[in-house]
Amino acid sequence: MPGPVIQAPAVSAREAEVLTLLGEHLSNAEIAARLFISVRTAESHVSSLLRKLGLPDRRALARHAAELARTEEPRPAPALPAPLTAFIGRARERAELAEAVTSHRLVTVTGPGGVGKTRLALAVAADVAGDFPDGVWFVDLVPVTEPGRVAAAVAAAVGVGEQPGRGVDDAVPAALADRRALLVLDNCEQVRDGVAPFLERLLAACPGLRVIVTSRVRLTVPFERVFPVPPLSRAGGGNSEAVALFLDRAAAAGRLPGPEVGEGVVAVCERLGGMALAIELAAARCSTLGLDGLVAGLSDQLRILAGGPRANDRHRSVRAVLDWSHDLLEPPDQALLRRVAVFVAPFTADAAAGVAGFAPLDRDGVADGLGRLAEHSLLAVTPSATGTRYQALETIRQYGTERLTGAGELTDVRSRHLSWCLAGADALAGVGGADWRARFDAVAEDMRAALTWAAEQPERRADAHRLALSLAGLAFTRNLLGEAQQRLEQAARLADADAAAVALRRAAAVAGCRGLGDDMFRLHRAAAEAARRAGDTVGAGRDLATAATVAYRFSSSFTRVPSAAEAVALLAEARELAGDAPAAEAAVALAEAAVVADAFGAVQGDTDNTARETIGFAERAVELARRAGDPVAESAALDALSGARSWAGEPFAAAAAARRRIDVLTSAPASPVGPHEPPPFPAGSRELIDAPAGTHELIDALAMAAGTALGVGALPEARRWGGRLAGHPLLAEAGHHATSWLLVADALTGDAGEVLAGSVRFRDAWERSGRGRSFSLGPAAASVAMIHGLRGDHDARRTWLAIVDEAGTGPEHRRGYGAVFDATVLLHHGDADAALERVAPEPEQVWKWVSWIWLHWYTALRAEAAVLAGHPDARDRIASARIVTAGNPVASAQVDRAEALLDGDPPRRLAAAAEAFEAAGCRYQAARTLVLAGGEHAAAGEAALAGLGLTPGAAR
Repeated sequence: MPGPVIQAPAVSAREAEVLTLLGEHLSNAEIAARLFISVRTAESHVSSLLRKLGLPDRRALARHAAELARTEEPRPAPALPAPLTAFIGRARERAELAEAVTSHRLVTVTGPGGVGKTRLALAVAADVAGDFPDGVWFVDLVPVTEPGRVAAAVAAAVGVGEQPGRGVDDAVPAALADRRALLVLDNCEQVRDGVAPFLERLLAACPGLRVIVTSRVRLTVPFERVFPVPPLSRAGGGNSEAVALFLDRAAAAGRLPGPEVGEGVVAVCERLGGMALAIELAAARCSTLGLDGLVAGLSDQLRILAGGPRANDRHRSVRAVLDWSHDLLEPPDQALLRRVAVFVAPFTADAAAGVAGFAPLDRDGVADGLGRLAEHSLLAVTPSATGTRYQALETIRQYGTERLTGAGELTDVRSRHLSWCLAGADALAGVGGADWRARFDAVAEDMRAALTWAAEQPERRADAHRLALSLAGLAFTRNLLGEAQQRLEQAARLADADAAAVALRRAAAVAGCRGLGDDMFRLHRAAAEAARRAGDTVGAGRDLATAATVAYRFSSSFTRVPSAAEAVALLAEARELAGDAPAAEAAVALAEAAVVADAFGAVQGDTDNTARETIGFAERAVELARRAGDPVAESAALDALSGARSWAGEPFAAAAAARRRIDVLTSAPASPVGPHEPPPFPAGSRELIDAPAGTHELIDALAMAAGTALGVGALPEARRWGGRLAGHPLLAEAGHHATSWLLVADALTGDAGEVLAGSVRFRDAWERSGRGRSFSLGPAAASVAMIHGLRGDHDARRTWLAIVDEAGTGPEHRRGYGAVFDATVLLHHGDADAALERVAPEPEQVWKWVSWIWLHWYTALRAEAAVLAGHPDARDRIASARIVTAGNPVASAQVDRAEALLDGDPPRRLAAAAEAFEAAGCRYQAARTLVLAGGEHAAAGEAALAGLGLTPGAAR
């Protein structure tokens, strides 16, 4: 009895094509090019054939293919043109279009001229050819100028001739009636009126037929599936589809750009909007112009992107493609196309009506015209949250601008566009709402373009100044601080001297929000010069005094710290100019507190500063600012007073002054706005109020309030202020600064989970920002290191201590907060001797580094370390610490704990200390105190430490 018949796995149509080409001894790359597939796909088919046919290698496959060619009738080959260049990219579109072709009878591939419709259709036709055993045909309708000749062109391609008694319109459906075939009709837009009825009859008569149409305009028949072709993707930078196409075509032209010019290629492709034809033509010029010449020449894409002779004259240049498209339009649509070229971002029909809707166009008919342009793929239609929008590719915009110039309408249309942008800025300024950002983003690019144009037109200088101020306010509200500063500086250049000074002062405030001390200093000095030119000597004096204050108050944010002599000179000049005007007098008083008394503890200040008169300087500045009615100036003066109280060893008074700053700022009419509120200027006014300065002050005040609250052991309050800082919208992209004080507060509280979670945001933002250094970043990083130390993860602790070295400043870490955090970890692990060594200096020796926040923590730790290490002066240190830390609930509890340990009576008194720590919100020290108490308390303490995510260490 014969055995079962074992059938070989079926070979797919595509695999059969690959096998045939293997018989021709083609490489995988050559097979891929021939079949319009990727090399990886070709390799996959070869592997599949080896497995299915049970053959050992490629040579055996080639022999097998040759044998089949001798014994079998060949399958119908796709009747497709063979492109001379490889098909690049579009993997997603290729797969989606192939799926559409297999699911729908008619698929219309739409897009502007040169976007790559034809190449995509050819590639997909080749991909799915195996599903159409009766043939694949390609019909180019470019030569057809009469709609009635469409059937004849198809008949010629398919090989159907006219028959007696039957016209060609009937012959084609009859010939294809029982065929399972694919028909590709290319470039149908100019004969759309002939294609649509022909295909309706053809598809009704031929149930096995599928059709791919390429056209700038959809056919608008009910059974049509439209497939828009987007520009080539630029996602991925140097690895994008657009760049791959450029590099391939550049190599074919004799020059392959090296890796050192990769960014230039990316820029070229981005400038060309991913338009395939434009990229190909640009790459072809690369060998003669070089990439730098090409980039320079792209200011006139339409001139430079002219290719040599090609079979299709429409593709000799981008201009030829667009001329051909333009000439198909009716005159009103031609006018609309050139006028909407001024829009650089997707625009609404209403916007187009406002800018382009003037004679000979009818404003009410603009919407219909946009629809027609979109149908011709000269505009892309984009749905958005704010309604349907239209957009032209950059190359089409340049073409439209040329036409606009030729029609003598350029100045008129750009002026109308500028007016539309100004009106849009007013509208955005007058209202808020959750969608404010989206509405701003939708028009921002057009505002920028209008400003660029207006700034170069002398007669439009006033409008340019107005738009620059508007855009600055909008950008500030949108948290685009760099642009806000840029626009304010631009506004200053466009304004007279008096208005320039105002803009420069506000630019300096924005620079403050950005943490750019150098820019603050430069801009205040520039404002002084502008005020002097305007004859405002008082204003100039105020600006110079403010510059001197900035040099000391924000010294850690400078890349080049102004010298003490430079600040003193500015202060002297400010005194001469300011006179007795209240605001200027207050500014001079604050500068004196900063420069003369070093109230802020500046980098260039005296490290031994303990001047008692500092408080007097600061109090005078506060009083003068209050009289002047300037909440921002009063906040700055209170900051000086807070620092002065700190230097005087009065941390509670320092914390109170810091809290007053927040009260002053949040109760002022010009207080900063929230993320969904209107921009920082009133509706109908172009005059910015001091929102940037107020916002800068509030951010600084929140940080100082959190820090000084930590200094007096007010942990819940410190967490509250730190949390407000962390959630401030202006710091959304500056997570390291936003989370800095909250990290410290959470670490001192002992909440390891919160610290570890916050440390991710901190580190990511810090690294993204360039790994900068400031007074607040060092303590934050050190607090994370401390938590890792308390968890017993010493590798992670070393990693974060290395971050401290980069993010903080050395003296503060060695002698201030670093000593506090390191000693805490050492005591946790039972190394009292090392802890004692870490806090060995007397507080007077490290006064500048501990006086602001760390004095109480440092003093209490010195007392406890002395007790645990058996230092002979332990009791004296406890007595001294008790005086210094009086009123601080955390530090006082730590001193009580130290005394209880020294007295050898831990259980009762330590349990009371644990309760005090718990009441103060310091859960870590509460848990550690229970562990130190021993006995029945130890287990509860260890459980509490575990709940915090910490280890018991060697506390017992």
